[in-house]
Amino acid sequence: MWREQDNFLIADLVFADFVSAFAFMTLVAELAEAHGHHPEWSNVYNRVQIKLTTHDAGRQVTDKDHSLAQAIETHPGVITILDSRQ
Repeated sequence: MWREQDNFLIADLVFADFVSAFAFMTLVAELAEAHGHHPEWSNVYNRVQIKLTTHDAGRQVTDKDHSLAQAIETHPGVITILDSRQ
């Protein structure tokens, strides 16, 4: 799901529709708040790109990024949304 590139952890995701993409983003927003670590992201219709980096560490990938990425990947609601893409 994630690749490391240019000091970011990046995930490019395609969903069935905009509603699924937005539901995913809503869950990720809640996880980001809980972790006190917020992504850079974009959404166009059914596509979402998430970019994680730690700005206060000089825009480097840190444990904070890996922790949030892991939380996103393993959240039951996220898994359900991701599985519904197939």
